[in-house]
Amino acid sequence: MALTVDIEKRFKGFTLRAAFEAGNETLALLGASGCGKSMTLRCIAGVEKPDRGRVVLDGETLFDAEKHINVSPQERRIGMMFQHYALFPQMTVLKNVLCGARRDMKGKAREDAAFAILEAFGILDLKDRLPAQLSGGQQQRVALARMMVGNPRILMLDEPFSALDSHLRFRMEQEVRGVIRKFGKTVLLVSHDRDEVYRMADKVALMKLGQIERIGAKKEVFADPGTRTGCLLTGCKNVSAIRVIDENHGSALDWGVTLAFPVKPGTDAVGVRMHAVQPGPGENELRCSVTEVIENPFSVTVMLRPVNAPEGKTAIGWEMEKQMWQSLAAEEITVHLPPGSILQLKG
Repeated sequence: MALTVDIEKRFKGFTLRAAFEAGNETLALLGASGCGKSMTLRCIAGVEKPDRGRVVLDGETLFDAEKHINVSPQERRIGMMFQHYALFPQMTVLKNVLCGARRDMKGKAREDAAFAILEAFGILDLKDRLPAQLSGGQQQRVALARMMVGNPRILMLDEPFSALDSHLRFRMEQEVRGVIRKFGKTVLLVSHDRDEVYRMADKVALMKLGQIERIGAKKEVFADPGTRTGCLLTGCKNVSAIRVIDENHGSALDWGVTLAFPVKPGTDAVGVRMHAVQPGPGENELRCSVTEVIENPFSVTVMLRPVNAPEGKTAIGWEMEKQMWQSLAAEEITVHLPPGSILQLKG
């Protein structure tokens, strides 16, 4: 399958502009709440109508504003799972799943398909229950079964794990990854959770206020998010504005230090991930006071304030194993930021 999207939809306050292509892969739209991720899926599914642009799936035009083409949601054969599953509360599990069956399937063929998918998802024994009688994990399986029974051409998952308790998420992620592997076609995933995206996706699009700021292979985007927003979305918490000195140096204004690194044109901020901070002297050395030590279940986050940093600036976070901090613990400490760990950012 191949999906091509180039759409625009205007809202009060911002305009959604989404342009991307996806093949037989999982593409994640990663962004903060309200940035247009879910609306992008709804436009592709035909639930919302863009103001302009085109949506083409495997050579078939599903939407074209200029040519007045707008295929109905039912005829697009797109499997979509909404954030809170959107199960019909008055219908049994079986009837909910039957709602997802293709229109051209009739009578016994529809029922056979529904029973087969219920068995495949291990919920056949729940067929006569109402959604309110199910756990969160069971509701998700029903939503997946309803999505898959119609033999969709692509899958779209909108925050699929947000309604689950944390202890269920890991197991359900495994199940959904299994569904995706068997499906083997285009999958779009909406999320604001960078860890979830990294585990689930092949390709990532970083979104801000309706715009895709960066798109590419997962590892490439996380290694070089490109913008300040992208840096924060991918989990980098240490960000400083920078004044470029020359092609090999920049002054990190929030940290009060001159950094040595090969400066790219247009760089106006830098980021350093918490695990990339290194102990002891070295290139891009910082003398810091320890302002707080935060104990995580399996690590320690140490908050560092560079001695030359301006007042009121956010401290630098440094995450390490507990045993390492036990050997280094002090009120003041020297660290360094390896040039290769410095993320160069715009915006």
